[in-house]
Amino acid sequence: MAHPIQNKIGTVFIPVSNIEKARDWYCDILGVDVVGEIQFGHLFVLPMEGTGIVLDSKIYSVDNIFKNPAFHLNTTDIEEAFQFMKSKGVTLVTDIEHEHYFNFRDPDGNMLMVCKC
Repeated sequence: MAHPIQNKIGTVFIPVSNIEKARDWYCDILGVDVVGEIQFGHLFVLPMEGTGIVLDSKIYSVDNIFKNPAFHLNTTDIEEAFQFMKSKGVTLVTDIEHEHYFNFRDPDGNMLMVCKC
């Protein structure tokens, strides 16, 4: 019998305080066009490859922001990714660690990670 729960992550929800500003910031950082509409006044589905990201202003509170990275964004060039984020004025929490990853915060304070694959 097949197991009813798949071993696959569909979507990660990120709490954001302002859905429009978060949408624009994430689309800029990820280099994707703003595609689609804000749904139900509080959700925006980022156009991702693989696991999805949904920005959600309804679940936002200071207590709900990611204090540790819940996932990482991929890069093939960690140095270039680090310099790119630095040039964008993104709050970098760490330097490149072990030549492999770094942590940063989005405008709402969510801790995120970029990792070399």
